[in-house]
Amino acid sequence: MSRWLWNHRGSVLLAFVLFAALGALSIRLIPVGLFPLASFPRIVVAVDAGDRPVDRMVVEVTRPLEQALRAVPNVTRIRSTSSRGEADISLSFDWNTNMMVALLQADAVVARMVAALPAGSSFTIRRMDPTVFPVLGFSVTSPHRALTELRDLANFKLAPALSSVSGVAQVEVLGGREAEYQVLLEPVRLQSLGLSPVDVAQALSAANVVTAVGRLEDRYRLYLALSDTRLRSIEDIRRTVLRSSADGVIELEDVGDVRLGEMPEWTRVNADGTDAVLINVMQQRGASTVALSGDVRAQLQRLLPSFPRDVRIVPYYDQSELVVASAGGVVEAIAAGAVLAGAILLLFLRNWRMTLVVSLVLPVVLLITCALLLAFGQSFNIMTLGGMAAAVGLVVDDAVVMIEHMARRLFEDRDRTGPPPVLDYAAQMLRPLAGSSAATMTVFLPLAFLGGVAGAFFRPLALTMASTLAVSFVVSLLVVPLLTRALLRPSDAATLEHPGPWQRQLQSRGVDAVERAMQRPVRLIVPVLVLVLVGVVAFLRIGSGFMPRMDEGGFIFDYRAAPGTSLSETDRLMRQVESIVRSLPEVESYSRRTGLQLGGGLTEANEGDMFIKLKSGPRRGIDDVMSELRQRVESEVPGLQIETAQLMEDVIGDLIATPQPIEIKLFGADNGRLRKDADTVADAIARIPGVVEVLNGTRIAGDAIDIRVDRVRSSLEGLAPDDATAQIEQLLAGTVTSQIQAGEKMIGIRVWSPEDIRSRVEQVSHLQLRSPDGHYLPVSRVAAISVVSGQAQEDREDLRGIVAVTARLEGRDLGSAMRDVRQRVASIKLAPGVGVAYGGLYEEQRQSFRQLVVVFVSALLLVATLLMFLYERASVVMAIVLTVLATLPGVFAGLWLTGSELNLSSMIGMTMVLGIATEVAIFFFAELDTTRRITPADLHRAAAMRLRPILMTSSIAILALLPLALGLGSSEMQRPLAITIICGLLVAVPAVLLLMPATFLLLDRMLERSPRPD
Repeated sequence: MSRWLWNHRGSVLLAFVLFAALGALSIRLIPVGLFPLASFPRIVVAVDAGDRPVDRMVVEVTRPLEQALRAVPNVTRIRSTSSRGEADISLSFDWNTNMMVALLQADAVVARMVAALPAGSSFTIRRMDPTVFPVLGFSVTSPHRALTELRDLANFKLAPALSSVSGVAQVEVLGGREAEYQVLLEPVRLQSLGLSPVDVAQALSAANVVTAVGRLEDRYRLYLALSDTRLRSIEDIRRTVLRSSADGVIELEDVGDVRLGEMPEWTRVNADGTDAVLINVMQQRGASTVALSGDVRAQLQRLLPSFPRDVRIVPYYDQSELVVASAGGVVEAIAAGAVLAGAILLLFLRNWRMTLVVSLVLPVVLLITCALLLAFGQSFNIMTLGGMAAAVGLVVDDAVVMIEHMARRLFEDRDRTGPPPVLDYAAQMLRPLAGSSAATMTVFLPLAFLGGVAGAFFRPLALTMASTLAVSFVVSLLVVPLLTRALLRPSDAATLEHPGPWQRQLQSRGVDAVERAMQRPVRLIVPVLVLVLVGVVAFLRIGSGFMPRMDEGGFIFDYRAAPGTSLSETDRLMRQVESIVRSLPEVESYSRRTGLQLGGGLTEANEGDMFIKLKSGPRRGIDDVMSELRQRVESEVPGLQIETAQLMEDVIGDLIATPQPIEIKLFGADNGRLRKDADTVADAIARIPGVVEVLNGTRIAGDAIDIRVDRVRSSLEGLAPDDATAQIEQLLAGTVTSQIQAGEKMIGIRVWSPEDIRSRVEQVSHLQLRSPDGHYLPVSRVAAISVVSGQAQEDREDLRGIVAVTARLEGRDLGSAMRDVRQRVASIKLAPGVGVAYGGLYEEQRQSFRQLVVVFVSALLLVATLLMFLYERASVVMAIVLTVLATLPGVFAGLWLTGSELNLSSMIGMTMVLGIATEVAIFFFAELDTTRRITPADLHRAAAMRLRPILMTSSIAILALLPLALGLGSSEMQRPLAITIICGLLVAVPAVLLLMPATFLLLDRMLERSPRPD
């Protein structure tokens, strides 16, 4: 190898320079986002079937669709919510499903079922993906202009311009008002002239037509003849002829008033307390969030000069700010880790040439890794960047081990005549370096098969670290020897082999400790037992969670007023909440939706959400702000049910259909009984410390005016029931009978009754209907009118009725809270036939933890197999495996002492500790000939030789991870992982130097004494 490397030294160095340059170029091409590109296996079918009651929706719409959709391949769960006239059906699939194919299959099934659904039913189907949520949002406000003008500005000027930006998938406009012409008919005038609203609607429709009436060929040209009777202004509407006779004509203005008004809207949108129009920008899958945000803002700046001066366009949410902060935090952690690693190198090596060689390795490895990320279709996000930050210490370790070995061998052969064979020294490290790198990378192999949320988020991290370590191995094997041969001098090696006073003292004490441990291994029993005991206590006391929490700089505030609360009253209550929000010093801005939700879904007029953006810079933590807002709203604005969650937490929850940490699902056939039990469960868990925002799972739609047309009475009046219904609908809701073109938009013409005869419930019975023979009668003559309470939405899961009690946590970990919840629920006597299951993020946590335990065991078995391949000696393999397992109590103790949770990040870190500790052990055995009998003197010599490089590499790895462990910048997502690896290394170093040699001697002697088969 050494001869080949020397003969091709120029091409090898040039190749790595080119690869590094390619990596530098790829940095601009890799998309930048918050989280990895993940395909979430969920599809939502939304069905609109008019205004039919909830029970009929379930029977006629929801249940048939559920049964049909169950046949779609790879469906694992179906969950539905049925409300008055609407239903949402959520399909969850296996994580390995091709979601584009699944979407087409589900769409085909629903399309076939539409014919069997009630007449007029329509549906939309969408694949749940992070791109369905906005990455950028703007509020459009003006102190003087009408909301109709602002909406037109957003729809016809802003949305088209922003849609043209590369990477934009959709621009959504919320809020504002749409203009329409309203024809308010006077009942007395209509009756006196013998006309009805239907006559007016037909006349308007007939008078507003443009149609082709034929073609004419004349003088070599072909003409299309058009008959154009279109209405073009409000005056044209007023002068529409309703009837003509010998006595004259009756025009529309004779029977009613025509005005330019606004379409009825049952939603409200505002920003910072002002009625507003919101513009949400969704990105295409794979687009760079940061680039998209910059391009959209640049496009907006180009448009601003053409806008009226009093129109303000302000961003209320920009995900790129969180992306930049998070990426910047991780990059800062990488830089800080590299600086600390360099300081340790200089401290131990005391030579700038060797420090320079190692320092050149890190940027080369990271740049080449960037090129690999581009090739693998990955993005820069908090997981891939976090993987690179976590790998900094390991990258430097490979180079340090190689250069330290070469320097030592150079010093040992200092009396050699002729040029020292430096590359031959490097070739001696091929086997241990390959084995250690393979051991570290092997633990990432099971992560490739990790499913669920854990796999979606942490597979990119594992891929990044594995790629970085693979590149590091190749660079350390090929580039480091060449650079060392060019820069290293015998005097440098002599400096390394003549350590300073503190290094000699450290070396002496370390070697003495190793010697005492091997002389009397029984001395290790007490420390090991203490470590195990502390680890067990820590494991029992440590909290558990799901994903690491991070301060996103903003959060979602969901709210719901009492059932049946009007839009105006809900708006009044939320004005009080807004005053509380504005009083919080940390709040920078906010936007509110009433009757709408940021993520879509079934929404009544009494509910909605707010996005609250916090100021950057020093301030209270986001959890403290959310807690204060919750407490103040609960005390100052009674009657509101509220939930708070950070945006990405809420988005992830919506994507996997489990938005709350705690979800207690009650199954049964009797929905009424289920709701009573749900109230009992909700009251019980609300008293558990740390459990907040408890909802009983019952959502009541608003009250209804029930108009029951009597068939007999309506027949006696000459009215068909459907004719009576149509006339009532026209009087109450109006009928958009035609449209007038105004530039690039169409303005509807609504034939309606005056507001003063339809604004009260009791006025409905006095509305006048017209029978076919021309006489008028009140609605009360043919119908019974009553007010009925709103119906509860019905939830179903896997074709069974369900009521889900949900809650969130405050100042408490998920694991301990769920233990209390399960105990409290188990003590409740539920109705016979009622089953209990637990969902929410807790269910995802349990599934992910089970998978990660399998990953951990698989990684351990793979490492053991690799060690057996390297050494073919059971005592070596068993000693290393036992030593590696001894790091786990230290990991648990470290997480407990630092107040960290056992979550997905820390469990991934535990798996990585396996590989890192094995790497340290392999470098120890690199000093031994494992093919012959190993004596205590051999182990003593190996410990003396490997003490310095082990301490050096471990210190570098720990300090490189320290910025992540401290959560510097916005690197909270990797903090548990970094803490886990640091704690594992702190235990692994003494375990490898003290416990492993003694364990190996004991096992080796036991295996030698065991009888061998003939």
